[in-house]
Amino acid sequence: MGQIQAGIIPVTPFQQNCTILFDDETREGVIIDPGGDVDVILQVIAENALTLKAIWLTHGHLDHAGGAAELKEKTGLSIIGPHKDDLPLLQRIETQAATYGISGLRSVLPDQWLEDGDTVSFGDHVFEVYHCPGHAPGHVIYFNRGQKFAHLGDVLFNGSVGRTDLPGGDHQTLMNSIRDKVLPLGDDVGFICGHGPGSRIGEERRSNPFIQGL
Repeated sequence: MGQIQAGIIPVTPFQQNCTILFDDETREGVIIDPGGDVDVILQVIAENALTLKAIWLTHGHLDHAGGAAELKEKTGLSIIGPHKDDLPLLQRIETQAATYGISGLRSVLPDQWLEDGDTVSFGDHVFEVYHCPGHAPGHVIYFNRGQKFAHLGDVLFNGSVGRTDLPGGDHQTLMNSIRDKVLPLGDDVGFICGHGPGSRIGEERRSNPFIQGL
């Protein structure tokens, strides 16, 4: 097996980082948070000769999960995650999309819920699953210990943290998740997040004003 590579496709008007993780030798991988623009996603997969094995979701907000049902329909891929506490969000995607004037996004029910302490994988690449509520009740993150790499969804950003003013959000719960689950992964861990550029955990511990004192 080769090394994990990552490609990012900004999708929906929210410019969410739909992420493809793949092995640079086998070209097999997974797609994380296909929030929409499914035809664009499929084009990128085809142009790069990738074979995807599953759809992983970090949480149930429309810009992260709104394209999952269509992508499953067109590829046959299973939808894995998030934690079951996000079921109400996943059931309301179409309603939420309508309030934003966005068409084509669909409510979805995963094939498999995830729990804190689970693992998911593609090929020989194993990712640990951590339940990190606060931005969304059922938010999970994915951590590959071998390559010191994580996908943090909307928990922690480069210079910021996930918003907590949406239904099911709670600021102190988010801070607890960052303190207890994210920061202990290690300062040398690089991460991709749900919006904007990624970073390293150590850099955020040092400079991110939202998590000082944790």
